[in-house]
Amino acid sequence: MDQEVALGSRGRPYRTLRAQGFEILVGREAEDNDFLTFQVAEPHDVWMHVAGGVPGSHVVVRNPEKVEIPQPVIQVAAAAAAWYSKARGSPRAEVHYCPVANVSKDERAPAGQVEITRWKSVHVQPGLPAA
Repeated sequence: MDQEVALGSRGRPYRTLRAQGFEILVGREAEDNDFLTFQVAEPHDVWMHVAGGVPGSHVVVRNPEKVEIPQPVIQVAAAAAAWYSKARGSPRAEVHYCPVANVSKDERAPAGQVEITRWKSVHVQPGLPAA
């Protein structure tokens, strides 16, 4: 699999990974997750989070070309979502993903808590791509 990876984002409220030319952004804390999801992400980007109410980072796969994101990129981003969550030590984790347009937040909800509609799931081993 052709895969380029770069870790970065010093000073930003999110980490940056790259896979197959796609930028993957990973929130650092609850407030950062809100900022990433609702201020940085675009409606056509793909949002991810570990399923089952497991605390963890919001992950956004940037999609400026509005194309279908290849499944290997989904797998890399989902593995990162699992890695940056309380599921890190699990052998497998379920990760939900959907367009950012399907993510909403109740104004009374705590930082990082969102609601999603029309999502898909993928099961992955938590991990980061090899550099």
